[in-house]
Amino acid sequence: MTPDVRRGEILARALHAAVRADRLTLATLFTPDVKAWTPAQSASSAAELLGELERRDNAFSGIELDVTPLDVNGDYACAEWRVTMTHTGDLALRDGDIVPATGMRVTINGVTVAEFEGDRICALRQYWDELAVYEQLGLVRDDSD
Repeated sequence: MTPDVRRGEILARALHAAVRADRLTLATLFTPDVKAWTPAQSASSAAELLGELERRDNAFSGIELDVTPLDVNGDYACAEWRVTMTHTGDLALRDGDIVPATGMRVTINGVTVAEFEGDRICALRQYWDELAVYEQLGLVRDDSD
């Protein structure tokens, strides 16, 4: 197995571990000084990134993740992913409003780009439409219709 293919597999493992909030696996896959950015948060260390797992709410359950590693080259790996989950708990909005559970199944599509130092992720960026969940729950209207 080439190092490039292995990096794609490591990234897929990290994404699955993040969905499961598997701190132990993530700690072995990230460098201590990993830098991370997503539309919802950023972190400048593994400790800070792992701490974000503690702040997750319980608004969604039945989370399923499909990951497709894309062309991997050199010190980078990239993967497309799809998360499907059920809205089963209160969802706190930024303005303080609470959306009670709807039981709706929602899907988010995204991409993660990871940079590696050896076999460990030293930086990652995730991209997705942050409003996709709100649109699917009927909280935001899509004006393109």
